[in-house]
Amino acid sequence: MVLDFHTHCLQAEHAIINADACRFFPQAGKCYSVGVHPWLAEQDAAVQWERVQALAAHPQVVAIGETGLDSLRGAPLAAQMLLFEHHIALANQVGKPLVVHMVRTSQQVLQAWRRCQHHVPCAIHGFRGNARVVQPLVEAGFYISFGEHFNAEALRQVPLCQILAETDESTLPIADIIARMAEALSMPAADVQTLISANLHRFLHRD
Repeated sequence: MVLDFHTHCLQAEHAIINADACRFFPQAGKCYSVGVHPWLAEQDAAVQWERVQALAAHPQVVAIGETGLDSLRGAPLAAQMLLFEHHIALANQVGKPLVVHMVRTSQQVLQAWRRCQHHVPCAIHGFRGNARVVQPLVEAGFYISFGEHFNAEALRQVPLCQILAETDESTLPIADIIARMAEALSMPAADVQTLISANLHRFLHRD
């Protein structure tokens, strides 16, 4: 049962591990996502992108990303946007869902998603925004993944069928993060764990 939507811990269990495409050494039984982070959109991006394209169809790569837009760090937004659109096209090509990094760029992310043809699911990872920001995203069909530093009001605004959970770079176990989410939702932790597992399975398999 996969619970942790996004982690950088290479030893994580029951998780989708965000891997460095240029240092991809998959371990048996583990799931990965690969992409060029928007912070690195101008740092050897061409080499990284070639590697991502080569790995996209690997059976242990279950998602494309993380990719996206960050207004506070990284390359100019125009360069990030071009790379983001390449990731959307690649995800469509290989039929795998997209993992999006989004920092103060929700409108630009929405515009790019609507502009590009797509037929795969998409999730915003590590969402920390408020309820006002999350509403248009859920209306557009995005899954929303919450980590250690989530906004409880925003969490309650997301339909239960679109909620995911992650550790990202946190040292907290995913079970602890889910327990905090359950408290904010006024639900038993076991029930939230079950729904998150079901949501992640649907995100990956679309059945």
